[in-house]
Amino acid sequence: MESGVLKVNSKLSEQDAEKILDALNHVWGVSDAEVSVDRAEASFKYNKKMASAQDFAQAVIDAGFTITEQK
Repeated sequence: MESGVLKVNSKLSEQDAEKILDALNHVWGVSDAEVSVDRAEASFKYNKKMASAQDFAQAVIDAGFTITEQK
């Protein structure tokens, strides 16, 4: 199981967090995802045979957010 963290370039509201969480949960291979409003970041665990960290970054970008850092 791999894990990743994405920092988002904006202050997040609870609605933003839900939108990001929904986007992450729709990526094939995700096993767990969380979004911190206070830190403006999303963390996730996934099966690297089914997805890559880039897939999660693209899902957040497609949801309308800008990624500032990817770990």
